[in-house]
Amino acid sequence: MATPHPADLPNYEQAGELKFGQVGIANLRIRTLDVAQLAAEMRERVERAPKLFARAAVILDFGGLMQLPDDATAKALVAALEGAGVHAVALAYGTPENDALAERLGLPVLAKFRSQYERAGETPAPEPRAAERPAASPPAREVAAPPAPAPVAEAEPGLVHALPVRSGQQVFAAHRDLTVLAPIGAGAEVVADGSIHVYGALRGRALAGASGFTGARIFCREFHAELVAIAGQYKVLDDVPKALHGKAVQIWLDNNDILQIQPLA
Repeated sequence: MATPHPADLPNYEQAGELKFGQVGIANLRIRTLDVAQLAAEMRERVERAPKLFARAAVILDFGGLMQLPDDATAKALVAALEGAGVHAVALAYGTPENDALAERLGLPVLAKFRSQYERAGETPAPEPRAAERPAASPPAREVAAPPAPAPVAEAEPGLVHALPVRSGQQVFAAHRDLTVLAPIGAGAEVVADGSIHVYGALRGRALAGASGFTGARIFCREFHAELVAIAGQYKVLDDVPKALHGKAVQIWLDNNDILQIQPLA
């Protein structure tokens, strides 16, 4: 039997490799359905930080409204944001009506963003990690019964990244802290569900508390960050006093919603 020519053999190689991972896309939670105001606010963000926001992808989250917009208003909002310089690429997860609206707009629904950036009092906060979860109160029992010992939660070790994080790269620490021992370049991104420690220059983006943990902090030895965020609350470099540029700082949330940046003592 003749050996088939390689060109005649079926090709089982994939033309595209599909991978799922953490993607840093901004979540725009709509609180007032004013298309002109929303477009103006986004245009201002783009003008203040064009390298960060220009042509950026955003998720539209209508969960802060009493009711969903009608199709015409939603389409007008998508077009207005496009005119302001950003691209609405999906709707955040919501009700079945929200899913139907996304389908009519021709946009996908991304479920994760709804849980990441909820504010206290709007919906239940995310479940804390095992290492952070307080011990449950023991059930009622007779006085004579000895209390059961509380289980000891084993803390998950933090992720240590020793190499520089270069433009276009991302390092993600799921369910733990992240320590970076080298510089983080402009256009690079580091993300952690816990706190972030940077022992070099921070010139890219650092997002701590990515799963909604408002107690997360960011520490760095040399601050030049394009953007820093904790539990979704963010600041760009232009929002930070110039006296802090290049300094060692710590960043945290005050009252769970006000981002504070102060020099390290």
